[in-house]
Amino acid sequence: MANHHLFVWQRSISIVAAAAFGFMAGFSLTVDKSISRRALQTIALPLGESNQNTADSQALTAQSNQQFTQLVAQLMEAEKATRLNPPVPAQYKGKTINDIPLGTGEKVIALTFDDGPWPKTTNEILYILNKNNIKATFFFIGRNVQTFPHLAKLVAEHGHAVGNHSWSHPYHQHSPAAAAQQIDRTTELIYKLTGIKTTMFRPPGGHLKNGLVAYAHSKKYVNVMWSADSKDYAVSSPRLLKNVLNQSSPGGIVLMHDGGGNRMGTVYALPEMINQLRKQGYKFVTVPELMEMREKELQANKG
Repeated sequence: MANHHLFVWQRSISIVAAAAFGFMAGFSLTVDKSISRRALQTIALPLGESNQNTADSQALTAQSNQQFTQLVAQLMEAEKATRLNPPVPAQYKGKTINDIPLGTGEKVIALTFDDGPWPKTTNEILYILNKNNIKATFFFIGRNVQTFPHLAKLVAEHGHAVGNHSWSHPYHQHSPAAAAQQIDRTTELIYKLTGIKTTMFRPPGGHLKNGLVAYAHSKKYVNVMWSADSKDYAVSSPRLLKNVLNQSSPGGIVLMHDGGGNRMGTVYALPEMINQLRKQGYKFVTVPELMEMREKELQANKG
């Protein structure tokens, strides 16, 4: 959701502003314990003393400025890590979801894309999403990430959520060791390239009983299915558009593909799909945002 990402950016700016104010005013700055308190204690701008020559004063000031710059970089990296890796609420860990209707009935929906990253179509879809100020969720195949790392990085840089779709998209039965190879290898590569350590999994072909989902659940992944299937791998643009519009519902998760073959039908249908859903009052969120919204509702009801 656009407002969510604006909030995250505003929060980042406020953290840096607070650090700058504390630095210039000589006040202490409260930060996460992971950032060394010793670094903060050395940030105070040195006040020139009468017996201190100009060269020494400039050297000390330069040192303090460098320490301040390093602190700001640490703060921004910590904020980036939080933004890229939103926590999965406990109620979804090790579970399977098809949709997440909100108690308010708010019309939000999550667009998801499988089998990428993929030449041309991933980039085309990113362009359309960016033009419409929408964040989506991409479920990557590990070997495609390995082949097209620049596209995987681009998806993350655009602020989209990323999930695991196995290494090679297999349908056959897996032992726990084979399932671990499919899932762990993919998650590790995604993290290495993008900084996203995903705990979302989507099984190839939607197969739930070939060992992959069982392993994912054992590792507390949320298994993300769907409530609206575009069938964009088998039908024309008009038909896939009709499929999505007919099956869409508040809190729904839409299945589409950006890879695995010629997905230009999805590219052609996507702008009109977005337009029609917006006319129906829908707002677009990522799967992690959808989980977070429901979790906040539940916490508010407990209060």
